[in-house]
Amino acid sequence: MRLVYGLTFALAAALVVPSGIGAQQPQDANRKVAGGGIMVPGWQGQIDESRENAGSKLEDAKLTAEGNVMKVTTGPALIYWSPKNVAAGNYSVKATFNEPQFQNVNTHPHPYGIFIGGNDLGTPNRTLFYCSAYGDGKFIARVFGPATVNLNARGEQNPAINKAAGVGQPVKQDIEVAVSADKVTCSINGAVVGTYNKADIVGAGKMKSTDGIYGIRFGHNTDGTVTGLTMTKGQ
Repeated sequence: MRLVYGLTFALAAALVVPSGIGAQQPQDANRKVAGGGIMVPGWQGQIDESRENAGSKLEDAKLTAEGNVMKVTTGPALIYWSPKNVAAGNYSVKATFNEPQFQNVNTHPHPYGIFIGGNDLGTPNRTLFYCSAYGDGKFIARVFGPATVNLNARGEQNPAINKAAGVGQPVKQDIEVAVSADKVTCSINGAVVGTYNKADIVGAGKMKSTDGIYGIRFGHNTDGTVTGLTMTKGQ
């Protein structure tokens, strides 16, 4: 079943260019991906309610798979998940993201990464945490709850994050999100880039729990592949 619901909380700033670039740049209009939809059996998706997503639908993006490689082509900014991918307690989720042509359909970089703790997905009440990388050396950590909680403003530079050699060039990021008794940690390319107290991301107005579904998140108008999406239980 393919799901798409509007969110009741505003995400108008969810994919604004990270701070440090200078003045905010206008968002690119969403493209409509030909032959869009979800072609991976058992997977579902949900787009954001945001200004750039106004009038968009899930079928304006595409999720396909060939062997163990998933290919994402957006369209609207969104998340994809399988209801079978559930994690609880202490655990880590990792995947490798390849952007074959950096910024090929954008005027500025857009992020992609892992989300965890997905609850009430496919409804206006969804909550989750995500950590995503940009192909220009930045990353962003954010909570979607009743409101959006920006954990590192609108993104920050980190030397661990790979940079594309230029527009149209490939870039790869290994992303991992780990949950412990009281922390959530995001690592990119083997280095910890952000650690957040559970108390800052779980609770009233924030996430429902770090227990829940995990999956992938892509910004709008972005092409990429995902391999090795796996969950490992912690101690």
